[in-house]
Amino acid sequence: MIRVLLADDQALVRAGFRSLLEDEDDLEVVGEAGDGAAAVELARSTRPDVVLMDIRMPVMDGLEATRRIAADKLLDGVRVLVLTTFELDEYVFEALASGASGFLLKNTDPVELLRAVRVVAAGEALLAPSVTRRLIGEFAARPRPGGTPVELAALTDREREVMALAAAGLSNDQIAERLVVSPATARTHVSRAMVKLGARDRAQLVVFAYESGLVAPGRAAR
Repeated sequence: MIRVLLADDQALVRAGFRSLLEDEDDLEVVGEAGDGAAAVELARSTRPDVVLMDIRMPVMDGLEATRRIAADKLLDGVRVLVLTTFELDEYVFEALASGASGFLLKNTDPVELLRAVRVVAAGEALLAPSVTRRLIGEFAARPRPGGTPVELAALTDREREVMALAAAGLSNDQIAERLVVSPATARTHVSRAMVKLGARDRAQLVVFAYESGLVAPGRAAR
């Protein structure tokens, strides 16, 4: 059973998500929060697998709530899926850099929302859509105050190659096919790169790929 926490300041939106999720046999809504501060507290008390997190909320916005959840060692297993109304929301990249595992538009098809929750709960990152790669590329190219460059010296050449392919939106299976290795081997390389760089999950690994200059903004997989 995948446990989901809903964080949105609009009760009607939360009701819609709850109805959609609880129609599925493998999904369970364990709580609702109307602001970011409440979302953080509920995440600590309910330990959900996934938090569906709106960005614009009162008291504490979804960006700060995401940052606090990602920084809490007791919530290492909690994944945040950011929901936004705007396709080019300037806060989305910062949310991913803060530890979110992906983002969706609020007008996403219900089937895609359900798939996204399952993908994120399984430990993958929801980064395949080209709009996500463009967004990350655009904002990663901007200097972030107080940010430090990501050092890739600890990575092997193959780990850098795999990291670049992941940043281009390829899944482990696609990376394996591209490099003519097994999916398990591709997964191992991704995992090792994450450990060496201290990336919380695959989404943050992709952010690091852009911030380090390994992948240039706008570059697509071929």
